[in-house]
Amino acid sequence: MRIEVLYELYKKNPSVQTDTRKLKQGDIFFALKGDNFNGNAFAKQAIENGAAYAVIDEKEFEVKDKTILTEDVLATLQQLAKHHRQQFNIPVLAITGSNGKTTTKELIHAVLSSTFKTYTTEGNLNNHIGVPLTILKIKDDAEMAVIEMGANHPGEIASYCRYALPNYGLITNCGKAHLEGFGSEEGVRKSKGELYDHLRSTNEGLAFVMWDYDYLQDMSKGISGIIKYGTTADAHVIGKAKKNEPYLEVEIIQGIDDSIIKTQLVGEYNLPNVLAAVTVGSYFKVPSAKIKTAIENYLPSNSRSQLIEKESNKIILDAYNANPSSMKLAIENFAKFNGNKVMMLGSMAELGKESLGEHEAIIKQIAQSSWTAVVLVGGDFLKIDHPYIQFENSVQAREWLAQQDLRNTHILIKGSRSVQMEKILDN
Repeated sequence: MRIEVLYELYKKNPSVQTDTRKLKQGDIFFALKGDNFNGNAFAKQAIENGAAYAVIDEKEFEVKDKTILTEDVLATLQQLAKHHRQQFNIPVLAITGSNGKTTTKELIHAVLSSTFKTYTTEGNLNNHIGVPLTILKIKDDAEMAVIEMGANHPGEIASYCRYALPNYGLITNCGKAHLEGFGSEEGVRKSKGELYDHLRSTNEGLAFVMWDYDYLQDMSKGISGIIKYGTTADAHVIGKAKKNEPYLEVEIIQGIDDSIIKTQLVGEYNLPNVLAAVTVGSYFKVPSAKIKTAIENYLPSNSRSQLIEKESNKIILDAYNANPSSMKLAIENFAKFNGNKVMMLGSMAELGKESLGEHEAIIKQIAQSSWTAVVLVGGDFLKIDHPYIQFENSVQAREWLAQQDLRNTHILIKGSRSVQMEKILDN
């Protein structure tokens, strides 16, 4: 079936689903395949549950008048997303980076949606399935779209750009993340830089660039439009951290009228994320007061820099993910806190041959400051000699914490998704 014909069916049934458990009446079901599942096998069930059509790529699962047979379901999903994207003449901002992209995306969405009808990535559905699904959720009333793009190997960002067709781009940073797939920090920059490559190729693309980072200055050369933000005097939007405990307070020196923004974010490492949101809002002429209110009202969730008060203790839960760059910044930030400090860190995943060395570097960094207690959990932390408390998993760490009589203490909980450090707070 030609994509134009499928698009006409989609326009009549403008809701797409890849999971039968989330299916709604009238959805179009795309029968995706994975290593351990075959969506084709659920096509009949999806139709019986109310799907208008099921898109399949194995003929044996055809249901008369209800299935659409294609060569590749995933490729068809992405082609449909591209065709839908081409119907819109609106700003589409793509965001990628090693750290902070979801928080930055949420802040920017909050700012833009205060003034424009803005669609964005739900949660962190930022992969080869999530990006096309995000595009297909954009409705005719859209004035803006903000799309998060995640990647763990070269070529992914470039592939997303081919069907998302962003005309604006923002790379939060390039750090030591997913080294197993990228090979090196230089590999990370090259891969994230695929977004800049796309903007250069359009001749009309515009990048919002954190000008404090020399490597982003170099990477962004040749893009027709560059809007700079940071702490340096030559940026369009300039700001600095005014206060850091318990919440980040940002002073905007240049860029908007309201100079002080009192966020509900923990950590000075969120300063670039806030400045990015201010910069994007200012560029699109969102009133200063609305920018300030949107950022101040944003409340982080899903274990991302959340501040949880439990009796007299303050817990920083930043357990959604971790890599050497984000771990280093979190430790640096936490070291600045006053009073009793307990740090509970889970191991970092997807670092390949660099993993042991990166965990050793974190332990050396920990030793440079004083702490009430340090707890290291799982992975390569278990392979290194160190003087700190250690456990194999987060359940054991939870049991240890429950036995402590901590009062008036700051507690940092951080680690890679696979370690599930948030379980430390389970009752």
